[in-house]
Amino acid sequence: MKAQESTENYLETIYILSQGGDGVRSVDVSGRLNYSRPSVSIAMKKLRMDGYIEIDAKGLITLTDSGQKIAESIYEKHVIISDWLIFLGVDKQTAVDDACRIEHVISEQSFIAIKEHVLSWKRDIYTRKQ
Repeated sequence: MKAQESTENYLETIYILSQGGDGVRSVDVSGRLNYSRPSVSIAMKKLRMDGYIEIDAKGLITLTDSGQKIAESIYEKHVIISDWLIFLGVDKQTAVDDACRIEHVISEQSFIAIKEHVLSWKRDIYTRKQ
């Protein structure tokens, strides 16, 4: 896994876990990603040094503004690409797995085109239900 992809995966995972409202600890990240605790500890130290996260005295991890921006961007790509693949007939688990890989390498131009397409068909579906 490339360094940038690894960073994005960690930030996205912290973002997703933080939506639960209970606070995020390294052990939570380790469990979610199925990585060893020592590996996650090293990654958290690097993310903190790079200015993407803060860790308080209780071990709770929060995203900085720059970490939040990256995490939200990656998460949006994940959701949009997953939805698109499912719409195209790919089974949900495969779509989610593939989106997890694609989200790190897709160009901004291609992502915007896919996003506009997905949002368009979602609007069409919503309009037909009205």
